[in-house]
Amino acid sequence: MGSRIAAHLANAGIPVLLLDVVVAGQADRSSAARKGIETALKQRPIAFFSEGVKSLVKPGNFEDHLAEIADCDWVVEAVTENLEIKRDLWARVDLVRKPDALLSTNTSGIPLARIAAGFPAAFRKRFLGTHFFNPPRYLHLVEIIPGQDTDKGLLRWLSDFCEARLGKGVVVCKDTPNFIANRIGSFYGSTVYKLTIEGEYSIEEVDALTGQLIGVPKSASYRLLDVVGLDVWAFVARNLYEMVLDDPWRDRFLPPEFANEMMRRGWIGEKAGQGFYKRVGPQKEIHAIDWKTLEYHLASKVRIPAVDAARQVENMPQRLRMLADDTGRAGSLLWPLFRDVMLYSAERVPEIADRVVEVDRAMRWGYGHSYGPFELWDALGFTAVCDRIEGEGGSLPEHVVRMREKGATSFYKAGDHGGIAQTEYFDLHNTHYKLLEQRPGVYALSDVKRARGVVRSNAGASLIDLGDGVLCCEFHSKMNALGEDACAMVHAGLEELEKNFAAMVVANQGENFSAGANLLLLLLSAQEGEWEEIDLSVRRFQQMNMALKYAARPVVAAPFSRVLGGGAEVVMHCSRAQASAETYMGLVEVGVGLIPAGGGCKELLARLGNPQRIFELVGMAKVSGSAMEAQSMGLLHKSDRITMNPERLIGDAKAVALSLISTHAPSAPRTDIAVGGDATFAGMKLAAWTMREGGYISDYDFHIAQKLANILSGGRRLDGGFASEQELLDLEREAFLSLCGELKTQDRIAHMLKTGSALRN
Repeated sequence: MGSRIAAHLANAGIPVLLLDVVVAGQADRSSAARKGIETALKQRPIAFFSEGVKSLVKPGNFEDHLAEIADCDWVVEAVTENLEIKRDLWARVDLVRKPDALLSTNTSGIPLARIAAGFPAAFRKRFLGTHFFNPPRYLHLVEIIPGQDTDKGLLRWLSDFCEARLGKGVVVCKDTPNFIANRIGSFYGSTVYKLTIEGEYSIEEVDALTGQLIGVPKSASYRLLDVVGLDVWAFVARNLYEMVLDDPWRDRFLPPEFANEMMRRGWIGEKAGQGFYKRVGPQKEIHAIDWKTLEYHLASKVRIPAVDAARQVENMPQRLRMLADDTGRAGSLLWPLFRDVMLYSAERVPEIADRVVEVDRAMRWGYGHSYGPFELWDALGFTAVCDRIEGEGGSLPEHVVRMREKGATSFYKAGDHGGIAQTEYFDLHNTHYKLLEQRPGVYALSDVKRARGVVRSNAGASLIDLGDGVLCCEFHSKMNALGEDACAMVHAGLEELEKNFAAMVVANQGENFSAGANLLLLLLSAQEGEWEEIDLSVRRFQQMNMALKYAARPVVAAPFSRVLGGGAEVVMHCSRAQASAETYMGLVEVGVGLIPAGGGCKELLARLGNPQRIFELVGMAKVSGSAMEAQSMGLLHKSDRITMNPERLIGDAKAVALSLISTHAPSAPRTDIAVGGDATFAGMKLAAWTMREGGYISDYDFHIAQKLANILSGGRRLDGGFASEQELLDLEREAFLSLCGELKTQDRIAHMLKTGSALRN
């Protein structure tokens, strides 16, 4: 864990000294720390934004390099969860640290008061907990736990630093066992165990019911335990059982016997090669365990009618209500799971947190749930849930009863005022609603639209007034695929920009910025031979991107997560990009038998001037592993900026747009893009031929590669020279249209739509 925390600090541009134990018999006394760095680079998911970032992490060991801590501003301890080991190390650190250094432990279960007991006041003033969730690069939550003597100014500074610089969602916790997220998360997992046994559900059934279907990551329940490690999960649960003596639910934290037997056999998950699942044979078939017999079998496809019906409902609250009301196999697991987690969470306030807000944020940010327990209660219907619990003979926590007596009908409600989006939450202690504090720089587009309405909208996109003269063009189609609706709204946005606004941001807050073109509509048009319609659609997309590039006022894109194909081309044509650190960007059209046709090849030629490099980048459908890597690939400009905290992305993009207003001066389309001509075409064709002869690509891949080479060589003009942007756009469109008419391209598109994977025909 220490190496992964170090990697994420390095991702933020912070030099790190990583100390670990000296391994007996190793010539390199810092081999443990060095191995940790290499593991963080090679493991999946990778901990570093790029390989070059690891140079910011300097390896060392506790025996030879502890004195170097004197140069460090922040000391993070992440050694094994053993009180005496931690206290011994901190005693040594206290002798060499800077007087004003920040001191924190990454403990997940040991009370801070026990770690800091007996240390001098100057130490306790600088000491607190910083519980990063693993892997720290990807999980948004960091729980910050102040001790009784922690300086409050230090607490505020660290909270701001973790949020803005490290990109974290900060939840300040009380010093209670396992804090907030692991207290509720452990109860959630233990309840899944209980319901599995009571309902005799298979491992596959439980994971089908408790994953993306209900707004939880696809690792669901048992797959998550394999990733975390059954031994780690059991340690956390047992720690809770031993420390929460007054918790009436504490017996639930004890692992069931089948889990204990799996641990005795060493079947603890991925790190052991098997757990609830394992891969078998040369085809790596996924087998699941039968918890009754502890024998493995080929993982089965789960078929539950209520699940199939629920998947057709895109509105998540509506879907959750549908599943909770089901009287069959789905509802028999999900309703008691929801009910118990909601009740347990309500009973833990104010024990583990004074407000429902921190509990919800901890579960969303630490476990990736779409809804925290109280948000889930609202989504299911606060009054309906209360009535159902009481109707089943259950009882509500006292403060929920008082909440109902006050006439409250939800834990959260809108508190918008004067066009400013605000939220009120119910304070369970004082039994009235309070205004939730604003978080400067954090935008939720749904809240902005609720408070201010929309400027204009259609089925695929909307225009939103962000205030301060900045317009936002938001995509909101399925997977944010780009079609006629998006093109129409971008053009409408550019018209509004010239009339009523000073700058525009292209942004959204879906799962991905954009998956590219609407492949289903394209396939249907190609199969019907609607070539003029396809040609017109491509022309409109090209014109839209050129309009973005040469807009009269600045346009800033805010890409995040998957930014593929046409989505990447939109970003590449904006005045500037403010990218989320987690941006996976690429021109991937060859995967469906096509060539980028929205100006992607043109832009890369203008930026990189290296056709061979672009040929590999586009021809191999390479996708960046981060925004930093996208910059090195040329998909983002070096001048484009990176946002660590995804919640701040739109706010940062807005700030950049405002900063560009005074200096923005649109130029004219370029006519001087260097192309290599026929000689460059021959070199790229030879490279593709070599790959085909080596069996790395198919004959059809070779055919597509020649189409790409034709564009990158400027149409194989004999003398090379220069091409205009429009000439290159015409070449892109010609190649795209010709490939749409090929049966093998249509087969690739159909396969992608059906399976989500590429077909190499």
